[in-house]
Amino acid sequence: MTTYETMSFHLETERLILRPWAESDAAAFCDLLAERGQGTHKVEDIRTSIAELLAATETTGIALLPIQRRDEGDFIGYCGLIIGRSTLDEPEIAYELFQSAHGHGYATEAAGAVVDAAIATGRKRLWSTVGPWNTPSLRVLEKLGFERQRVATDDRGEHVWLTRELP
Repeated sequence: MTTYETMSFHLETERLILRPWAESDAAAFCDLLAERGQGTHKVEDIRTSIAELLAATETTGIALLPIQRRDEGDFIGYCGLIIGRSTLDEPEIAYELFQSAHGHGYATEAAGAVVDAAIATGRKRLWSTVGPWNTPSLRVLEKLGFERQRVATDDRGEHVWLTRELP
């Protein structure tokens, strides 16, 4: 079994800060999840989810991190590495931003920082799975050098698998 360096849990870009979750993120995280149109979540349930994310980070050494804009200080989404449909050796990059934050390059900027953090852990490949309808997300991944591998269907519907080889 290969061992990897622990991912950096504090990433900064020109406009963004990615940092560990705090209980105070729960209400904004609820609002972000509500934008999916799949019902509402209770803040208490989201606090539990945040605790689970933090525990998983301790176990795996990879993290899904809240994104906040550096100047405004506001929570605009999350980005990071997860096991998801993949493995700890070749994790998935995941991100989601408020609709109001779309179209400003924030996803590309945050995901680029996460790719760099993944490289620093010593990993050789990342995956991502995206709905085929999600053209903006597919564009972000293509800008970051991800290549389409296949299309598959599971209990959550059809999704495109993409990979990125790391140096």
